[in-house]
Amino acid sequence: MTDLTIVIPCYNESGNIGNLVREINTALLSGPSYEIIVVDDGSADGSAEEAAAAGDHTRVLCHKKRAGKSRALISGFRAAHGRWIATLDGDGQNDPMDIARLWPRLERASPALFAGVRKRRNDGIVKLLTSRSANFVRKRLLKDDCRDAGCGFKILPAVVAQSLPYFDNMHRFIPALSRRAGLPVIEVDVEDRPRLAGVSKYGFFDRAAVAFLDTVGVFWLIRRYSDPVSVTEMNNVGS
Repeated sequence: MTDLTIVIPCYNESGNIGNLVREINTALLSGPSYEIIVVDDGSADGSAEEAAAAGDHTRVLCHKKRAGKSRALISGFRAAHGRWIATLDGDGQNDPMDIARLWPRLERASPALFAGVRKRRNDGIVKLLTSRSANFVRKRLLKDDCRDAGCGFKILPAVVAQSLPYFDNMHRFIPALSRRAGLPVIEVDVEDRPRLAGVSKYGFFDRAAVAFLDTVGVFWLIRRYSDPVSVTEMNNVGS
């Protein structure tokens, strides 16, 4: 079984995605066995072709039309072969070297969500303020103890990632949903780099306008959660 799958949602990231794939291959050259899954979310700029041509270990999944970052992540999770799944944003702002630095710790770790916290933010003022306000509301209501839920850098066991429920903007609640599944959340400092090309594709409405309703919905989901029941099957004791 593969040690690690890196899932990268990508929408019109030509100029970024190929460089990111090459960086991952360099960073993990002497590390775990791994695969890279780029989920092209209906791009129209050749992002899928750029990712496929960028290097080894890469699989490219393509949505016929844009379905959103959360759907792209779920598509990648369900196709993953790794024991652990890492997520990186397709814009290249997450540094693959953070995976390489963290891997020796993961090899010894019990199951947990390792959630990135950006040391410094390369965001505009509007994006920064909306992110901080959404984090404040989410932390107060969901009590997920996560300082930077919007950070694209996450690593968690594949068995948990593949069982996460899908809904729009699910990606912003991975820490809360992981806690719901019984995982501890461990925060790790990670880099946040400037883009090489293009602009953010998942915009203001995705971050702010629906954030409160999403948070209320996840609060309800967590409150309705019940622990899974262990099931065993008896041997046939008949003749």
